Amino acid sequence: MRTNLFYIVLTAFFLFGGKHTAYSQKNTPKTEVKENVTVVKTDSLKKIKYLEGLIHYKAKVYEKFDQKKKIITLYDGAELKYLDYELKSGIIVFDYAKNEVYAGRLKDSLGNYIQYPVFKTGNNVVEPDSIRFNFKTKKAKIWNSRTKQDELNVKAAISKKENDSVYFMKSVLLTTAKDVDDPEYHFLASKAKLVPGKKIVVGPTYMYIAQVPMPFVMPFAYFPITTKRRSGIIPPSYGQNNSRGYALQNGGYYFALTDNLDLAVLGDYFTNGSYSLRGESSYGKRYKYNGTFSIRYENQIYSERGYPDYSKTKIFNVQWSHTKDSKSNPNSRFSASVNAGSSQYYNQSINQSNIGSSLNNTLNSSISYQTTIHTVPQISLSMAATQSQNTKTRDMNLTLPTLQASVDRVYPFVKKDGEKKGFIKNINLQYNLNGQNSIKTKDSLLFKSKFADISEIGFQHNIPLSTNYKLFKYFSATTSVNYREVWYLKTKEKYFDTDLNKAVDKYNNGFDAFRTYSFSNNIGTTVYGMYTFGKNSKIQSIRHVMRPSVSHGYTPSFNQYVDTYVTNINGDRAEYTRFDGGIYGAPQGSYSNTLGFSLSNTFEAKVTDSDSTKTEPKKIMLLNNLTFNSGYDLKLARWSSISFSGGTQVFKEKLNINFGGNIDPYEYVKNDFVRKAFGLSSANLTMNYSIASSKKEGKKEENVQGALNGGRKDDLFGMNQDLNDDRLNQMKDKEDEEDAFSGFYNYQIPWDINMALSVTYNNSDFGRKISTCSLMMSANTDLTPKWKFGVSTGYDFINKGVTFTQIRMNRDLMSWYMNFNWSPFGQNSYWGFFIGIKAGVLSDIKWDKRTQPDRVLR
Repeated sequence: MRTNLFYIVLTAFFLFGGKHTAYSQKNTPKTEVKENVTVVKTDSLKKIKYLEGLIHYKAKVYEKFDQKKKIITLYDGAELKYLDYELKSGIIVFDYAKNEVYAGRLKDSLGNYIQYPVFKTGNNVVEPDSIRFNFKTKKAKIWNSRTKQDELNVKAAISKKENDSVYFMKSVLLTTAKDVDDPEYHFLASKAKLVPGKKIVVGPTYMYIAQVPMPFVMPFAYFPITTKRRSGIIPPSYGQNNSRGYALQNGGYYFALTDNLDLAVLGDYFTNGSYSLRGESSYGKRYKYNGTFSIRYENQIYSERGYPDYSKTKIFNVQWSHTKDSKSNPNSRFSASVNAGSSQYYNQSINQSNIGSSLNNTLNSSISYQTTIHTVPQISLSMAATQSQNTKTRDMNLTLPTLQASVDRVYPFVKKDGEKKGFIKNINLQYNLNGQNSIKTKDSLLFKSKFADISEIGFQHNIPLSTNYKLFKYFSATTSVNYREVWYLKTKEKYFDTDLNKAVDKYNNGFDAFRTYSFSNNIGTTVYGMYTFGKNSKIQSIRHVMRPSVSHGYTPSFNQYVDTYVTNINGDRAEYTRFDGGIYGAPQGSYSNTLGFSLSNTFEAKVTDSDSTKTEPKKIMLLNNLTFNSGYDLKLARWSSISFSGGTQVFKEKLNINFGGNIDPYEYVKNDFVRKAFGLSSANLTMNYSIASSKKEGKKEENVQGALNGGRKDDLFGMNQDLNDDRLNQMKDKEDEEDAFSGFYNYQIPWDINMALSVTYNNSDFGRKISTCSLMMSANTDLTPKWKFGVSTGYDFINKGVTFTQIRMNRDLMSWYMNFNWSPFGQNSYWGFFIGIKAGVLSDIKWDKRTQPDRVLR
C-alpha cells in the first residue's frame, strides 16, 4: 500500500500545532494531495482551502515542500501534473495556496542553459525560458516562449495567457524553419494575438531572409491555423506570351468539402481575351476506394482581331482515375482510367504541365466493373466502356458498353473431385457471351451524327468443346470444336442504283443472326538441348529449349448466308453477306483449311561466377525469347509470311533488346520494284538502357501526370509537373544523412541515365528504307542532396532534328524550394522559374515567373 506522506505530515502539523519542514531525497515516492481534505486545528474551527485535484510530481535531485508557506519545490528533471496541465522543467515551484506555479531552466557546468520548461495543456505545447501560471484564473506570463501551431513555429519575448484560448505576445517571431533560434527566414511582429489551433493575428510585421530585413512592412497579417483542411483562395502566378499578352495563371479557390472530398477551381486569363477554367477534385475512403477527377476547358485566342493570323479555338479535356480497394469486396471490382477530350488539347494547351504530353498520339479511356458469382459452375460478369482517340487522324473508337459473361469449365465425364486423365475425361465445355455497342467516327462528328448511323450493336455466343491428351508419351495434343452464334441489330443490303450509276449500301434495322462452327487441332512438345564446354571454361554450358507446335484449323463453307448484287451497268454480279462490316465479322462463303507452324526458343548459359566464394556456376539468360511463326493454306496451296520476334537482356539486365519482323517467302514484283523470295518485308528494333548509381537505384520518380495524360511514366519526354507542384513532392528534408555537410557536398553523387532507341525498317512498295529511327535520353543527378539536375532530350535521325528537350533544376533551400525548367527550342520552347516556401500555411509566399510556348493553332 502506497503511503501518502504529504497527507500524514500535513495532518500532524495542524493537530499538534507545530512547525515542520519535510525534505525528500532522490527516489522519494511520488506524493499526492487528495481532494476535499479538511483538517481542524485544536484551537480553531476555520477550514483550510480545498485543492481541486490530485497532484503528481517528481524530481531527480530533490522534492521539497514547506507546509507553512504551502510551497512545493522540485529541482532537476522536475515534473508536475495537476488537473489537465503537465509541466516539465529544470526547476518548478508550486504555491498551492495561491494556485500558482513557477518554472525555469537550469545551467550546466559550462554555463549553458538546459532543461527548458515544457508546458502542455490539451494539444497545445509551449516551450519558454520561464513561465508563471495561475491554475484558478488560467492566466500566465511567459518569457521567450516557443510553440508550434500546425507548420508554424512561434517564438515570443513575452507572452500573457488570458484564458484557455487566447495568448497576447510581444516581439513575436514566426517561421516554418526547424531552427527557430537561427531560421533561414522569419517574420518579426511587434505584437500578436494567438488563438491555439485557430489563428494568429499580428500587428506591423517585417520579413527577414537570412537575418536580412526586406524593404517592406506589412501593417498587419493573419495566419490561419488548423489541423484540418480548410477552404481558401489560391493566388495566381504571373506569366507572359508573345501572342496572347500578359497572364495571371493557376489562380482560384480551394474547397475543403469533406474529409473525403475536395475541389479546386482554377483559371488562367490573358490580356488578349484567352482564358481557361479547370476543376480538379480528389476523393477517397480508407479501405474502400480513392480517385481523382478533373475537367479542363480553354478558350484560346491567337493574335488580335483584325490581323490576318487571328484565330480562335475551344478545347477541353476530362480525366478520371478511380481504384477500388480489393479488401472492400474481393468478389467485385470497379476501376476507371479516363483521358478524353479535344484531339489538339495537349498540343495547344496553355497549361505548362501538358507540354511534354504534346507528343502523345492517342487518348485512351476505360471504365470497367467485374464481379464473380460463386455458383457451381462459377459465373464471371464484366461491363466496360472504352474509348480510343487518335490525335493525328482524329479517328475515335468507342464501346458503350461491352458486356462479357463466362461460365467456368464443365467436365461432363468426370465425377466431382475425380481425376481428369485421358481423352474422354478431359473433354470440357464453356459458355462465353460478348456484347458490344461499337461506335467509329471522327471526334468532330461524334455529337453531330445520328446515333444509329455510327453505332454497331452485336452479341456473340461461343461454346468451345475441347480436350487434351498425350501422344506417343512426349507430345501434348489438343482437339476442339467451337460453336459460334452472332446476333446483329443492323444488317447491310447492297444494290445497284441506276440514278447514281453505282452500287450503294442500304442499312436495315432489325434483329438478324448467323451460326458457324469450326474444328481445330494442335500438337506440340518441348525439346531440351545442352552443350557442355567443360568445368575449366568460363562458359561451362549452354542450354537450348525448343517448343515446336503444329496446328490445323478447318471452317466449312456457310454459303447459305451469301447473296449477290449487281456491281455495274453491264449486269456483273458479286457476292456479299448482309453481315459484312459487323463488329464480330461475317460468315465465310467458302471453306478454310490451314496449317500453322510455331517454334519458340530460349537460350541460357552457365558461367563461372566472378565471386570465388561461390561454388555453383551462375545462370544467365542469352535469349529469353526467339519465336518463328508461319502458316500454309491447304486450299490455296500458299505459304503465309514468316514472322519472327525475340528479346533479351544484357549488361546485368540493364539493356533490354526487343526485335521483330516479317519475311515474305515469295518474290514480290510491282512496277520496277522487285523483292526476292524470302526477302525481309519489315522489321523493328527497340532498345532500352537504364543505369543508375547505387544510391540512385530504386529512387527514380515516376511521371505521374504524364501517365495520366496518356504518355510514359518515365521522363524520356520530360516531366509533366507544374512548377507549383514540384515543391510538394520532389524535395524532402534529408534528416538521415550521415555527413554533417551533406547539404552542401556529396562525396558520392547519385545519378541515373535512361536511353531508348527505336528503329523501323520497311521494304514494301516504296523500296528498302528505314522509316523511323530515333534516340531518346534522360539523365538525372544529385550534385548534393539539395541540388538536383535533370535533362530529357532526343534525336530523330530520319528528320535530322532534336526532339523535345527539357532541362530541369531543383534546389532545396531548407524551408524554401526553388525550381527552374527550360525547353530551349522547338514549338514548345519555354522557361519557368519558381521559388517559394514549402509549408502549406505560407505557400502563397512565392515568386513564380514563366513564359508560355508560342504555338500556332491548327
